[in-house]
Amino acid sequence: MGEQFAETHMRRPVITARAAATFEPVGRSVAAARTFVRDTLQGWGLTDIVDDAVVLTSELVTNAVVHAGTTADVICIRADTGVRVEVADRYPEREVPLQSNGGHHFGNPDREGGRGLLLCAALAGRWGVEYTATHKQVWFQLDFPDRPAGTRAAGPALPSSALPIADARVRVGVVQVDSSGLISAWNDDAQELFGYPPEQVIGKPLTDLAAWPHTPGTGTGVAEALLLSRWEGSYGIRGADGRVAPVYASHLRIRDAEGEPSTVCLLVRERERAVLQSPMRGANVDTADNSDRGQATDAFEVFIGSPAPDDLDGLLQRTVERARDMLDGDAAYLLLATDDETELEVRASTGLPSARQRFARVPVEAGTGRYGSARMPAVHEDLSAVPGAVPLLVNTGMRSVVTVPLKVEGRLTGSLGVAAESPARYSNEEALRLQFAADRIALAVERARLTELERLRRGSLSFLVEASDLLAGTLDRDQTLALMAQMTVPTLASWCAVYTVADQASEPELSYVLHEDEDRIDGLKALLMKIDPPEQVPTGGARSWSGPYDAAHAAALRTSLRSLSLGDSARPSSGPGASLATASAVGGETVVLPLVARNRVIGMLILGKPTDEHFRQENLELAEDLSRRAALALDNARLYSERTAISQSLQRSLLPPEQPEVPGVEVEVIYRAAGEGNEVGGDFYDLFPIRDGAYGFAIGDVCGTGPEAAAVTGLARHALRLLAREGFGGPAVLERLNAAILDEGARSRFLTLLYGELWPQHDGSAVLKVVCAGHPLPLRLRQDGSVEAAAEPQPLLGVMEDLELYEQTVTLDPGDVLLCVTDGVTERREGTRMLGDDGLIDVLTTCTGLTAGAVAARVLRAVERFAAEPPSDDMAILAMRVPEPADS
Repeated sequence: MGEQFAETHMRRPVITARAAATFEPVGRSVAAARTFVRDTLQGWGLTDIVDDAVVLTSELVTNAVVHAGTTADVICIRADTGVRVEVADRYPEREVPLQSNGGHHFGNPDREGGRGLLLCAALAGRWGVEYTATHKQVWFQLDFPDRPAGTRAAGPALPSSALPIADARVRVGVVQVDSSGLISAWNDDAQELFGYPPEQVIGKPLTDLAAWPHTPGTGTGVAEALLLSRWEGSYGIRGADGRVAPVYASHLRIRDAEGEPSTVCLLVRERERAVLQSPMRGANVDTADNSDRGQATDAFEVFIGSPAPDDLDGLLQRTVERARDMLDGDAAYLLLATDDETELEVRASTGLPSARQRFARVPVEAGTGRYGSARMPAVHEDLSAVPGAVPLLVNTGMRSVVTVPLKVEGRLTGSLGVAAESPARYSNEEALRLQFAADRIALAVERARLTELERLRRGSLSFLVEASDLLAGTLDRDQTLALMAQMTVPTLASWCAVYTVADQASEPELSYVLHEDEDRIDGLKALLMKIDPPEQVPTGGARSWSGPYDAAHAAALRTSLRSLSLGDSARPSSGPGASLATASAVGGETVVLPLVARNRVIGMLILGKPTDEHFRQENLELAEDLSRRAALALDNARLYSERTAISQSLQRSLLPPEQPEVPGVEVEVIYRAAGEGNEVGGDFYDLFPIRDGAYGFAIGDVCGTGPEAAAVTGLARHALRLLAREGFGGPAVLERLNAAILDEGARSRFLTLLYGELWPQHDGSAVLKVVCAGHPLPLRLRQDGSVEAAAEPQPLLGVMEDLELYEQTVTLDPGDVLLCVTDGVTERREGTRMLGDDGLIDVLTTCTGLTAGAVAARVLRAVERFAAEPPSDDMAILAMRVPEPADS
């Protein structure tokens, strides 16, 4: 027993694979580390332990890059007994919870420090902490789960409640279709499922029964599916009753003893799809035949027989891992073709710096001859003899490489390559093996790519709908710029800048800068301010811009050289850190998208990635769609701002200039125009000197609101001033104004107007001569608190041609107040209640002894408090008070 234990624990595990990556001390590195570990373990086929490994890695990398603030080295090691993951940081002095004799003491599990070790203790089979002079390394090991002998894959034991639901008897229809697509066999379960007896369907095409496709987005037809070696999916079978029954189907292409091909279709009800989707459905049906021929199963055949990962990235990562293992290479990569087949985009790699290569693009036709085209297999025996022949492998140490195309129905869909550090490693024999594997995997990759593309398009549509709603919700230029940047960062890019162009003759102006790390915004903005903006190109599409990269790296180099020349004792306090950080932030791909609206370039949207990162083609296409919507929203905001400025300028010209000081009389005016953005409405007021010792005042209300009423307002105010200063009395002024309004024809409006002339007297009183043309009567507040009307009503203006108006004289004694308002005050409503003349009088009686400003403010407060809703009508309040001797 002791010898067996010693032998078990002394045996060193056999390492079968290794992957490593380094992550910078920024918050997004935690997500990148999770993706690295997940992709690596899925590529190794270790889906059973992926989740635990990702959780533990996330906690340990968080401790390194967030709390310790250093880079994190992550190493994944696959052995014959399990997987070991090591996370190392550059902060060995950081406190680590210790293990005492009584067990682990980690403190509060919610505390940031030590939580990763608490999870290690709970999830890992073994874990530990190791120190060096410069590093601290935390490692954990996850053992492979035990499986019954001979089982390729097995699910965990589940309670009955978690098992798939099916009918009491599961019927599996077996339908055999010959090489011409005609049904040759139809079992009893198929008859029970669809209602057809065998003699009714045998000899008929399956296409007559299949309602294809049942699954939305399926692009493969029934004829194509029957020619594939293996196919699974959903469609519908039209039963004898005319109804379409949704089914889940598994097709297998076989060959009989005479060599004639046919297809066996297994059909179950859609809700019972788990019967055919179980991992065991992929058992190798050709095992006996292979063993008879003495052929070993190829690594890719094992892969094809296994359940493929659900996501495209997982499938591609597993593909490159298996390709590298199959040819005993040091690195492998897989590229997918763009829709127009002009470029290839790196989507998965192993043994290469994936962060630098991911989503990089290379042309399909890189040169003349077969070795310059990705459409043909190629073997490079020594890359040092042809530098740059494979751009992805430059400065990677790889010497030989074999590449093969991935094709579906004759169309190029991708390229698969395996490289080695030694020259002359590969020959045409390896190219044939790799091409055979690529042919086997090409269709699965294309299906997964189309599925991902559909998902991305749906996500893009949702993103654009939300973006359109947000952009349409504002007409403010600055807010539109902010929304443009916030929608792109970090969804589409790591940083963003917006240049705007005022007119064709103007240079682009940097208007907004945003980075996913707020600490980088100031440095990025300063960098962009120092360099020339990109050239304005009205053509659509994203184009590369190297300006930020070149300027940032030149600045970082100068700063570093300056720091070295000054020496340690005189080194600047900031050092090269800020410049290097900015250079890293803009070190990846940078693209320029023109903002074109109404056939005019109004700006440019700049999107950038950090060091060595590239944009996905789908993200660039989405950014182009967003830029078109954003350009129109920005131009609408510009037009709205210009028109608002014009409107406000015109409206301000209709308002009186500065209110004159009237000796011996307090005057207060409060004016509110109804409607958003309106400074002038149908109500107006004016107070102006006529001649020495005499002042004119007016308060009026034009029928209606908005610009039309404001036009009559301007006519009335300017006509009053002109006529009064020509020496006309009050009745003559209003009669001539009435004629001017009627001359406007269809543009004329009814007008109520209270006009008067004011003469301050030497004895402290004031004499007023007023004409009230259809306007609410002015109210006079005496010192004893009594309130009375100060004029009589007369006809309003803009109705009749011949008016006979007269003026009335009012004397305000010291302490008296004259209050003039428009009907926006008296007609203030809440439901059926209205403030009215009586309500206004009640408010005014409480104003005895108040100044003119206090009287106007109290009336306004009473109007606002009368109803919960904001006022919907224009409103003007004019209060004049003759102060008592003590006041002055």
